[in-house]
Amino acid sequence: MFRRNSAGATEQSAQDSPGAPGPDSPADDRPRSAAETAKGRPTPKRSVAERNRRQPISGAKPAARPSTPEEKARAREERSRKSQAMMRGETWALNPKDRGAARALARDFVDSKRRASEYLMYVLVVLLIGVFAGGKALQGIISPAILVVALVLLVDSQLIKGGLRRLMTERMPDEKVPTLYAFTRAMQIRRLRVPAPRVRPGDEI
Repeated sequence: MFRRNSAGATEQSAQDSPGAPGPDSPADDRPRSAAETAKGRPTPKRSVAERNRRQPISGAKPAARPSTPEEKARAREERSRKSQAMMRGETWALNPKDRGAARALARDFVDSKRRASEYLMYVLVVLLIGVFAGGKALQGIISPAILVVALVLLVDSQLIKGGLRRLMTERMPDEKVPTLYAFTRAMQIRRLRVPAPRVRPGDEI
C-alpha cells in the first residue's frame, strides 16, 4: 500500500514540476483548429486579448508644436505681437477678465491717481524681511504694522468703491460696477499692470 502511494506521489510531482511541458508549451504537438491554421498563429487567450485591447483614456489632442525653425520664428512673432497688443489694451488680445468698456473705465480710474494700495507689495517685502531677519525689538513692531497696513487697505478700498460708483453712474449707469476688479488692479505695482496704464496720475478721464 505504501509503495503504491509513493509511486503515485512521484508521478504527480513530476507532472506538476516546472520543467514538465504543459498544454500551452511550444512543444505541444496537438492538432490545431482550422481557424488557427488559417491565421498562421494560435488563438490568444481571452485575458491576453482583453489586455491588448485596453488603451489609455486620453482627452483632446494638444495643438501641434512648431517643429521647423520657420514655424518657431512665426510663433515667437505672434506671441510678441499679441503681448504688445495686450499691453496697449486692444480688445482682441485682452484676457476675458479685462474686456469690456466698464473695466476699461475702471482701469483708467485707478491709474489716474497715486494710491496707497499700489505700495502694498513693497511694504510686504519689508515686513517679511523684518520677520526673518529682525531682532525681538523689531518683531514687536511688525504686528502693529500689519494692522496699520490692513486699515489703510480698507480705507483705500472704500475710496475706490465710492469714486468708481459715482463715475459709473455718470457715464455707464446700466453697467455693473467692477469694484473687485478695480481694487485688485490698485494693489498691483504700476509698471507691472496689464494692460499698461493709459493715463498718468493726475490726468483727467
